[in-house]
Amino acid sequence: MPTSAELHQRRAAAVARGVSSMVPSYVSTAGGGTMTDVDGREWIDFAAGIAVTNVGNAAPRVVEAVKAQVERFTHTCFMIAPYEQYVAVCEELAALTPGDFEKRSALFNSGAEAVENAVKVARHATGRQAVVVFDHAYHGRTNLTMALTAKVMPYKQGFGPFAGEIYRVPMSYPLRDGRDGARAAAYAIGQIEKTVGASNVAAVLIEPIQGEGGFVVPAEGFLPALAAWAKAAGAVFIADEIQTGFCRTGSWFASEHEGVEPDLITTAKGIAGGLPLAAVTGRAEIMDAVHPGGLGGTYGGNPIACAAALASIETMRELDLAAAARRIEAVARPRLEALAAKHPSIAEVRGRGAMLAVEVVIPGEVGPAGPAPDAVATAAVAKAAHELGLLLLTCGTYGNVIRLLPPLIISDEELDRGLTLLEQAFATVQ
Repeated sequence: MPTSAELHQRRAAAVARGVSSMVPSYVSTAGGGTMTDVDGREWIDFAAGIAVTNVGNAAPRVVEAVKAQVERFTHTCFMIAPYEQYVAVCEELAALTPGDFEKRSALFNSGAEAVENAVKVARHATGRQAVVVFDHAYHGRTNLTMALTAKVMPYKQGFGPFAGEIYRVPMSYPLRDGRDGARAAAYAIGQIEKTVGASNVAAVLIEPIQGEGGFVVPAEGFLPALAAWAKAAGAVFIADEIQTGFCRTGSWFASEHEGVEPDLITTAKGIAGGLPLAAVTGRAEIMDAVHPGGLGGTYGGNPIACAAALASIETMRELDLAAAARRIEAVARPRLEALAAKHPSIAEVRGRGAMLAVEVVIPGEVGPAGPAPDAVATAAVAKAAHELGLLLLTCGTYGNVIRLLPPLIISDEELDRGLTLLEQAFATVQ
């Protein structure tokens, strides 16, 4: 087997420079809460493929389901010759997603594709064009979803022009805006009504907890107020649950924490145990407003990915991975709060379930947007963690948030080891 150094040389000659990686090591095997690289080094996994491998990297049910499906057939295209697995995934989504109303789903390949199609559906159903999104949002890398995404570098820099009729308003960010949920919602709604006009809004699109934007948890009441406004305005309320979905936050979906029932919900990442699958699920009358042939794609709802999704959902139920996410928070949050008490550079510990983060700032410095972000220290902590053997991600509009996304099946021992390595990384840098 080639070494990581050898593979890196091959990569430099064959892979586009724009595709970057967090660490220079190349994975050989992965499972549970660890990965092993081709050089034999073991890593504690606090990334889960960016919240994808919630059930683990090689969940037994998923492995067996994929093997069985590959032996039957790999592809027919659902739009040509349909199959049961696609239908079964849509049935599961109707049962699992928030809202006791009739639902329909359409399956796709990636989160960005799901978001694009949710916007298509909302515009078609309402006959309107304007889409409202929020500061710090991340919704993807395609042309439309780059327009929906807030952060320029690296996601948008040099890739324009972008799609039109996208309007950005302030997100509830308690650390930085000082507003409770009601006031933050009133301010955002005021901006919508003033700069867009309620009658022009096709959709309000929001992550219940922002992902790439910094694991920002809006103040209580913000999401319900926006959902209520959208309903009154005749707009479609879309929850982007691509990173938050499938037990990640301690519920099946983050919208459930405040009883929000989105008109449409987009899912991907954790749905299929690492295989590419995404979905738009929502109210039947909205989803069915689109004419036959208006939604689809060659690989959308591929039978192998659908088999993996059904096995993943079965695993989540059997192991009660929503409870597992809550257990991870119960263990990790006190450790993170103790770390914050020791390091003044940590301005806040936040998140829900197994979607946790710390925001790193320059102690004592305050700017127009609140505590001064420290992206340099954040990167240094992440680098130190990688050197210690902890796979760790950063995020945030200002590049100053360290996020924790362990697989939901991580063992207590692995979780403890990972948190200890994070503490050592902070001690090394600060």
